[in-house]
Amino acid sequence: MPLLDTISSLLGRASRALGLETVDAFPPGHRYAHTRWDKAYFDIPSDWKPERIEQAVSEAITNTPSVFAYIAHPTPRMQRALLAVIHARLRRGGTPPNDLLAMLIDAYASPRTPEAMPGLRAAIASNLGYDPSMRVAHLAAWLADMPAAFDVIDFA
Repeated sequence: MPLLDTISSLLGRASRALGLETVDAFPPGHRYAHTRWDKAYFDIPSDWKPERIEQAVSEAITNTPSVFAYIAHPTPRMQRALLAVIHARLRRGGTPPNDLLAMLIDAYASPRTPEAMPGLRAAIASNLGYDPSMRVAHLAAWLADMPAAFDVIDFA
């Protein structure tokens, strides 16, 4: 039996090294090691470097923002990808992207989620316990008041 365990372990390592497996987190010891994503929504080969992984997940968010809901503790870069989509939708007018704002609020429910921009965590926490629609409206208003240097939301 130990021989089978050894062979299985070696095959697993070879499979990961060749990129034949899909990963759902950054490697241990990485700065954002707590970040996790659902493998069903992100096909990330195990041989990719962390920078490429983060880029691929961020591109997926840009292309299909709803996948942000399947990420635990998103990195600041991933959050900025979602904020860029929110910004673009608000600039086009129409209905506010409440679903996207709600996903951002949900991400900040965990203290392990790193802050994407100064004050964002405090802005989200400031209305904790309010009705979810009020929290979304508050966050939209807060983002609208941000300086243009943050390039998040700039109402004219």
